[in-house]
Amino acid sequence: MFPFYGFYYNSYYMIGTIFVILAAILALWAQMKVQTTYSRFKKIPNSRGITGAQIAREILDSEGLYDIQIYEVRGQLSDHYNPGKKTINLSHDIYRGTSIAALAVAAHECGHAIQYKEKYIPISLRNAILPIANVGQYLGWIAIFIGLILGQTDIAWFGFIAMCGILAFQLVTLPVEFNASSRALSILQTRYLTSGEYDGAKKMLSAAAMTYVAAMISTLMSMLRIFLIILGNSRDD
Repeated sequence: MFPFYGFYYNSYYMIGTIFVILAAILALWAQMKVQTTYSRFKKIPNSRGITGAQIAREILDSEGLYDIQIYEVRGQLSDHYNPGKKTINLSHDIYRGTSIAALAVAAHECGHAIQYKEKYIPISLRNAILPIANVGQYLGWIAIFIGLILGQTDIAWFGFIAMCGILAFQLVTLPVEFNASSRALSILQTRYLTSGEYDGAKKMLSAAAMTYVAAMISTLMSMLRIFLIILGNSRDD
């Protein structure tokens, strides 16, 4: 029997699809949450009137990271730290903005720079996993497709295992992001923000962290669906 025959009537496939749909809803909610939280706190200025670029420079200099440059980039919430070029790239509203959101995001990116300086283990582990995850995801899909087409579930299982690297990458990303936010909030609370402003920054970074949690859960649910599909085909062989 052709391996894909009756795929959409397979209970394993249907259960896995439900999981993926639920994960997609969670991811959509997380994205909406960070957007609404950002929209709220980008309108509230910090009491010191300092911009995201200025606070980033002060934090970096206080850590002895004078060689890291800060640049303004296009986009909204496109902010990131580039360890290869040693640059912190801040979107327009963060770079020039004086809002609580601007300070929170800028300080978060500085948190990543400090992680590299201190050789934070999870970020080193994440960087080691990334190339393996990228190759594994590409080869994994090929192996799964070939395995299911030919009815060779051993090949499909190999592909599934290869694709687990991307899930491992996302799992390790969680402590990296949480730690960067924790560092940022500690700095902001100690030096820059009042208690009320600190609460806003915490809400902003907590909402942003949820997008990483949602992404990990989405990948987990997708992997579970693939697992159930291969398992269903194994039992049909």
